Amino acid sequence: MIVQIRCFSCGKPIAHLWKDFRERVEKGEDPKKVLDELGLERYCCRAQLLGQPVPDLMDIATQFKRF
Repeated sequence: MIVQIRCFSCGKPIAHLWKDFRERVEKGEDPKKVLDELGLERYCCRAQLLGQPVPDLMDIATQFKRF
């Protein structure tokens, strides 16, 4: 998945948190709890991770033929 390196609003690096967030949410944990434990307090940073689709769409898109 192509994840933003930094938050668009405040500039805090968030890409390194995506893998942990995705894995824990897929296991069934509450996204709010996961974001709190990862240390994301600002609404803008939380929205960046919550706005990314959890299933990896890049794997799905690469299955189709290129033109």
